[in-house]
Amino acid sequence: METKNIIIEHEKGTATVTINRPDKLNALNKETIEELHFWLKKLDENENVKTVILTGSGEKAFVAGADISEFAHFSDKEGALLAAKGQDLLFNFVENMKTPVIAAVNGFALGGGLELAMSCHFRIASDNAKMGLPETSLGVIPGYGGTQRLAQLIGKGRAMEMIMTAGMIDAQTAKDFGLVNHVVPQADLFATYMTIADKIQRNSPVAIAKAIEAVNANYKDGVNGFEVEIRKFGECFATADFREGTTAFLEKRKPEFAGK
Repeated sequence: METKNIIIEHEKGTATVTINRPDKLNALNKETIEELHFWLKKLDENENVKTVILTGSGEKAFVAGADISEFAHFSDKEGALLAAKGQDLLFNFVENMKTPVIAAVNGFALGGGLELAMSCHFRIASDNAKMGLPETSLGVIPGYGGTQRLAQLIGKGRAMEMIMTAGMIDAQTAKDFGLVNHVVPQADLFATYMTIADKIQRNSPVAIAKAIEAVNANYKDGVNGFEVEIRKFGECFATADFREGTTAFLEKRKPEFAGK
């Protein structure tokens, strides 16, 4: 697939995926969502990619929302289909990738942009970042998982207030709420996420993938997260990474994980 709206770069096992629509503040349109799905799937299948960074081009915006012009005249059925397809193709897909995905939030992350950041496994923000779900000011609600993930991350009351007021919060407030893990100066964003990616890559890719499954299980209806954890814990014992990790510990050396 042609990459018209994203840029992909590789460095030391880390793939940086940059949404590149600066004239639209990197707003998500149908084409961009499809490109992201296609290439993120490719990266998730690539054994040489240990971490993925998702960000937006420039310093103004991570993603400043969805491209409203594409759905302003949709019917109720078309709107529901838009949300269902988007969640399946991108937002739920990112959340369930076995490769860790870190959102590097530079500037505005609004509407679908914040929803995309929340679907990542965790978030780092530049100190100029602003985040919000302004959909109710347009007569609609978040449709790409925002009502669910925001409440999971910051609590029901705070999520209700953010959604009802359609307001924005700054990066430090987002950190205080637990919406982002780190806030750093804009100039330090790249170095920070590369440092964290390097720490992740020292550990077993197999174990990390199973940990993602176990943590996510707690947020799925009808799924017992403790039972999933027990099963994934047991599965680790059959892996080469487990044998290497425990052997390296006993031999007092650093492990060399093969991801198998």
